[in-house]
Amino acid sequence: MHFPVMARDPYQALRFREYRLLLIGSFVAAVGEQMLTLAIGWELYERTHSAFLLGLVGLIQLFPALLLLPYGGFAADRYSRKRILVLAQAVLIIASLGLAAVSLWHGALVLVYVCLLLIGSATAFITPASTALLAQIVPEDVFENAATWSSSSWQLATVIGPALGGLMLAWISSSAFIYVLHAVMALTFALLLLPLRVRPLNRRDQQGKERHAIWRSLGEGVSFLRHTPILLAAMTLDLFAVLFGGATTLLPVFADELLRVGPEGLGWLRAAPSIGALCMAFFVAHRPPLKRAGFTLLLSVIGFGVATILFGLSRSFWLSLLVLFLLGGLDNLSVVIRETLALTRTPDEMRGRVAALNGLFVNASSQLGGFESGLTAQLFGPTLSVVGGGVGTILVVLIVALIWPELRRLRTLREVSAPSVQDVLQQEDEV
Repeated sequence: MHFPVMARDPYQALRFREYRLLLIGSFVAAVGEQMLTLAIGWELYERTHSAFLLGLVGLIQLFPALLLLPYGGFAADRYSRKRILVLAQAVLIIASLGLAAVSLWHGALVLVYVCLLLIGSATAFITPASTALLAQIVPEDVFENAATWSSSSWQLATVIGPALGGLMLAWISSSAFIYVLHAVMALTFALLLLPLRVRPLNRRDQQGKERHAIWRSLGEGVSFLRHTPILLAAMTLDLFAVLFGGATTLLPVFADELLRVGPEGLGWLRAAPSIGALCMAFFVAHRPPLKRAGFTLLLSVIGFGVATILFGLSRSFWLSLLVLFLLGGLDNLSVVIRETLALTRTPDEMRGRVAALNGLFVNASSQLGGFESGLTAQLFGPTLSVVGGGVGTILVVLIVALIWPELRRLRTLREVSAPSVQDVLQQEDEV
């Protein structure tokens, strides 16, 4: 007997066993990562009282990520993505236990940064493999719903992780315990990955080229992105929105000097964007599929810029909370659209490399955006820094809409099939 299918199932992705395992494991790992970041920062500052050494934490992890992400993308398209994730969790376990040993025996600080290098190296392989693995465990018509729940899971982890880490530090007064707990969480993720039943990886573009150069393979990823204007436009939007919209970087300054709400208020200000993102994720999951996805993406980033400007001008704590709530929601909407586009517009054999390139965009813009916000705030004050960043974000949206009209005209997220790798390479040869 044939039963009619529901037009919209907000929990569609969660009905797949493999996706539930991946989502739970990713959530546990993300909570552990947030706790680890908090504990490292706390211990370093407690031991050194040096803001410079504290700032090196992000830079040390960024260096291997930028260096190894391209190879991580190549590996995700050549080898088992599940196996890559399991091995990367093993590296995280070793690094976390190393941090615990350094903390317990008050080892040299240089050993902390060695462990951070290991964590950054593992992350360079986790990012493309986890993104691409999603397409091997759910059907294409579930991509948007899966991206929505994955994004909401990560946002929830950014709220729970720091809060849980702070409570543990207050109760136990030991970063070493959190490092060990992070290792346990990484092990949990690895164990949840093992029973996954994954569809075979499509390697059509690698037939007869099993030993071709890595850099040629990476070049194919760049070429594919160049010939997929909608995906390139979406990534460009994210790059500059994060680069210019760095309001969250300056939250301590606003909380202390402008809003005068102290550390308690700072905690609420930091939580507001994640709460807004969670609410947006549930809204997107329960609404029908987008009919004007391109226009919605452009409008969401414009709204992100407007919210950034309002936050910079606000001197009311409650208004600032509301604006940050909206900022987080609009940012998450753009993330869901971009991640869904990356899945639907990219062939399976290219997803790892495209995810790696997107990871490079995100990591570089995040770190450079924080630096840009700090530098302009030092030179012109925090208000002009944030307001100027919001204006810059809006200008970027207008420029992107003019350069890539395909994005303005984009209707549904699965409107156009992705170009094949062979077609892209043929176009490159003709050029």
